[in-house]
Amino acid sequence: MLRIVNRVLLGTVGVLLVVGGGAVLAVGLGADPPSWWPHDDRHDVLLSTAERTRWRDDGWWWPTVIAVLALLVLLALWWLTAVLRRHRLSEVLVDTGDGDGALLRGRALESVLTTEATGSDGVARARARLTGRRNAPEARVRLMLQPHVNPGDALHHLTTEAITNAQNSAGLAELPTEVRLRGAKHRAQRVS
Repeated sequence: MLRIVNRVLLGTVGVLLVVGGGAVLAVGLGADPPSWWPHDDRHDVLLSTAERTRWRDDGWWWPTVIAVLALLVLLALWWLTAVLRRHRLSEVLVDTGDGDGALLRGRALESVLTTEATGSDGVARARARLTGRRNAPEARVRLMLQPHVNPGDALHHLTTEAITNAQNSAGLAELPTEVRLRGAKHRAQRVS
C-alpha cells in the first residue's frame, strides 16, 4: 500500500512541477499564455513586490506560514522514514492448534532456511529474508550456484526440502517465496 501511495504522490508532484515549469518556460520564450494565466509577459516576474509583501503585516500571516512549513517538514520526514524503513519480519505467528499462538523469531526461521539451502549440493552461498505480515510471511531467498549445478535441480531441492520444512515447522498454510539465482564467478588461475 505504501509503495502505491509513494508512486502516486511522486507522480502527482512530478506532473505538477513539469506542467508549471513548462508553462513558465513557454511564456518566457514568448508563447501566448491563456487568459487565466497569472503571467502574461515574458518580462513578468513570478512574484512581484506587492504579491510578496501583501500579508506581511497581518497577524495571521507568519503563524500560518510557520504552521504550513512545519506540517510539510513533518510529512516529508514521515515519508522518508516510511521509505527507508527495513521491511524485514521480526517474528512469525505460529499456530499451536490449541487456539493460542506462539511467536517464532524471524531471524531463526531465516537462519534455518539459509542453512538448509546452503546444505544443498552445488550451492555456494544462500541468504534468506522474511517479509510480509507475521501471520502471512513471505520469503526471499538468494542462491549463489556453483558452475556445475543445474539451476532447476537447486530450485527443486530448495522448494521441496528447505521451504517445505520451514512451512511445516511453523504451521503455515503457505509460504510464498521469491528465489533469485546467481552463478558463482571464479577468478582465472594460471595453470603450469
